[in-house]
Amino acid sequence: MTLAFYLQLADQLNTNAVVVATVIQIRGSVPREVGAKMMIWAEAQTSGTIGGGAGEAKVIQTAQQVLITGEKQFVEIDLSGVTHRETQGICGGLMTLWLERWQGESARHLTQQIIARLRAGRAVTLITPLDQTRSPFIHSSPHPPPPSPSPFDFTEILQPPPTLLIVGAGHCGRQLAKVADLVGFQVMVQDDRPEWANASYYPQVAQVFTAAIADVVTQLADHTQLYAALVTRGYGYDLAALKALLQREVPCQYIGMIGSQKRVHQVFEAVAEAGFTAAQLQTVHAPIGLDIGALTPEEIAISITAELILVRRGGTGRPLSTC
Repeated sequence: MTLAFYLQLADQLNTNAVVVATVIQIRGSVPREVGAKMMIWAEAQTSGTIGGGAGEAKVIQTAQQVLITGEKQFVEIDLSGVTHRETQGICGGLMTLWLERWQGESARHLTQQIIARLRAGRAVTLITPLDQTRSPFIHSSPHPPPPSPSPFDFTEILQPPPTLLIVGAGHCGRQLAKVADLVGFQVMVQDDRPEWANASYYPQVAQVFTAAIADVVTQLADHTQLYAALVTRGYGYDLAALKALLQREVPCQYIGMIGSQKRVHQVFEAVAEAGFTAAQLQTVHAPIGLDIGALTPEEIAISITAELILVRRGGTGRPLSTC
């Protein structure tokens, strides 16, 4: 989870120098992808993983040198299992990592810039020069460059987390926030009742809104990975939310609406009368969630989150035993 990594990095940089180890090249079968990261700080403390085992142990050991000297290093991890050379595993491939020490005000400032952009729903193009003299920086052009063919730069696009906007801060919304946060969504909540929509009820959410839903959707216009779950207390709130969400210039990745078939039908009729097309309405998951027989707010939250994961990951929703 990219945002979570940089949030933890920011926290560590307040008190420690940190070595960031990034997978910059892979060949063959390896446990992690290009861009995978881990951080290492004092006394070999770590967060994240580049695959575990002897290869990760080698990275941690090298990182201790980088912490002391500040000299950036490549680390090759050989997972080929070839018997005539030293290998760190038998996956069948090779990984190249870049180890760089992050510390001081410039590193803290860069980390906060990354966090701010990811939280705003914007991708970040991070360029890491693979030399001793230059430091990582954000590519500021609105059009990110292609991956650099130069051996002196590593370019990666850090994607924002999927953002779930929960419309309605009642019992189901409260449980949904907990489950969605657990599986990696950045959660936001909107409700016009501050006695329900507040940080005390929703300690895990990134933002709580009590403004009108149309104003909130406008504030989130730049979010490219927006998911919306309508778990409101009534027809009128569903109608206002659907109108605002379906008019977004950047379409939502997912819109789901809770309610009985009768309530859904009434809302859809009103939305159609307001000029929205049948094709737009077909993108709305209503009633929301997967049919797992959910009854309690907690079970309904799991049902909704399961559908969010299905849409995000491209699953089928069938039992794995039948696949």
